[in-house]
Amino acid sequence: MENMDPEKFKSRMHSLAYGNAMMAAVRDYKEDMENQEATNRQQQQVRDVDIDDLLDDPELERLHAERLAMLQQENEKRQKLQRIGHGEYQEVEEGDFLEAVTKTDNVVCHFFHRDFERCKLLDKHLSILARKYFDTRFIKVSAPMDTQTIGNRSVKCVTSLCQCRTRHSSRSSCK
Repeated sequence: MENMDPEKFKSRMHSLAYGNAMMAAVRDYKEDMENQEATNRQQQQVRDVDIDDLLDDPELERLHAERLAMLQQENEKRQKLQRIGHGEYQEVEEGDFLEAVTKTDNVVCHFFHRDFERCKLLDKHLSILARKYFDTRFIKVSAPMDTQTIGNRSVKCVTSLCQCRTRHSSRSSCK
């Protein structure tokens, strides 16, 4: 046997070990890629089956039809309420007051005086609430007071709120 140089031997062994390590890494990478492709194919098959099942599902179609009918009813109710004044803060004449509070289930009424600053402030806040609480009608009725009757008394604001509910009856009761 020839005398081998230890450095050549070491270099040759190192090259063999490096080549074996690279082959193992390539083999592991190939297995990982195959596993990932198999998983992706399975998920795609599940998605395809689920979508096809959902498209032909009678229960889902029934739920969709019910929800659509419910949305249409809500829209019709909203349009009806909007026609009678819901969603905005309106001034109602004293003669139309009874009609305004009996046409709807929930009414907030502010009896106000045009000259009082606190009434104007309350008007501002009630107009915001009218847009927020669409199911409730917000109205205001002028309640003028004779300034000679007030005299020197310190009346700063004449306001009151009345929520009237009319459920299945022609009369209203204020709470």
